[in-house]
Amino acid sequence: MELLIWIGAAISLVGLAGIIGCVVSVARARRQGLEDAVMRERLQKVVVWNLGSLAVSAVGLMMVVVGVILA
Repeated sequence: MELLIWIGAAISLVGLAGIIGCVVSVARARRQGLEDAVMRERLQKVVVWNLGSLAVSAVGLMMVVVGVILA
């Protein structure tokens, strides 16, 4: 079960990297000073990536918890 913990931790880190990427993307978009419609379109894409990254991170954390319980 130790392998499940390490795999879950790696998956959680991938999800965390995606969330950090979303933050960086939004910060870049704000610095560019885009028009409202363009900014809204860009943020809608980032929301999709953000939710996906959050889901991946949650799955990884669930794997870690299951690995700890079964160990």
